Amino acid sequence: ADAVGVFVDDATVAVDATVTVDDDGIEALTDALGAVADAVDDAGLDPDDDADTIAELLNATDALSDALEAAEEWDDLETHEQLRAQGYYDVLGHYKDFPVEWAALKEHETRGNVDMILLALDSLQSDFMERHCLEAFERMGKRGKTEASLEELLGRAGKRDRFAIRILGKMAADEAVDTLVEYVDEASNPQLQKTTFKALGEIGATEAVQPLANQLDPDGDTDELVRPHAARALGLIGDTRAVDPLADALAEDDSDDLRAAAAWALRQIGTQDALETVAEYVDERSFIVQTEAEKAKTTLDAAAQAA
Repeated sequence: ADAVGVFVDDATVAVDATVTVDDDGIEALTDALGAVADAVDDAGLDPDDDADTIAELLNATDALSDALEAAEEWDDLETHEQLRAQGYYDVLGHYKDFPVEWAALKEHETRGNVDMILLALDSLQSDFMERHCLEAFERMGKRGKTEASLEELLGRAGKRDRFAIRILGKMAADEAVDTLVEYVDEASNPQLQKTTFKALGEIGATEAVQPLANQLDPDGDTDELVRPHAARALGLIGDTRAVDPLADALAEDDSDDLRAAAAWALRQIGTQDALETVAEYVDERSFIVQTEAEKAKTTLDAAAQAA
C-alpha cells in the first residue's frame, strides 16, 4: 500500500493531476492506479516535448516495480520465518533433503505430527508441497485422523476432491459418511463414484449398504465398469443385508467382472449362507468366478473339519 501511495504521488505530480488513495484495500489501490493511468493518457505526452515528464513517470514505475518485488520476497521470507517460529524445522537433523520443507514434512509424518503437516499444507502454497502433505495423510491413515485434519479433509471432500475422499477412507472416518453417500448416485462422474465406493467400504459405512446395492442394478445409470466397485465396497463393509443383492448379481448379471466382484464380496461377508452361495459356482464357465467359488468351498470345508 505504501509503495502504491508513493507511486501515485510521484506520477500525479509529474502530469499535474490529482489522485488520492482512499484506503489500503485492494479495490482502493487498484482504483488509484487506474486513475493515474487515465491521467497519464489524458496528458497526451509528446516523446520530444515531454521527455522529462516521461522520464519521471518511468522512474516512478521502476520504483513501484522494485517495491512490489521486495514485498513479495518479504512475504516468502515471512512464511518461512513463521514456520521456523512454530517449530516446523526443529525436526531436521544435519543431513537434509531438498527442499528442506519436504525433508521436515517426511520427519513430521514419521513422528505423527499432524498439526505440523496441516501447518505446511496451509502455509506452503505450491502444488508440490500440497501433494506431499496429502500423500503423508494418506500413508498415515488412522494415525493422521484428528479433529483439525478431519475439518480440512471434509472441506475438500465437500468440493468433490477425490484425493481427500481417498484419505478419509484410509482414516476410516465415520464423519465423512453423510457427505460421501451423496456422491454414490453421481453416474455422470464415474471416477468420483469409484473413489467414493472404496472409501465407504474402507470406512465400513453400513448407512451406504442400500445406496451401493442399488448400483448393482444392470438397468440403472451406473457405468458398467463402476458396478464391480460397488460390489467390492459391499464386501468391505461386510453387512449381511448385502447378501441377497450380491447373490442376485452373481446369479443373473451378464458381466463376469461384476459377478466375480459379487462372489468376492460374499466371501468377505463370510456367513455360511454367503459362502454356500458362492461355492455353488465351482463348475462355473468364468474362470474368475470359479476361482472365488473354489476359495469359498475351501473355507466351508475347513470349517466343517474344525467342527
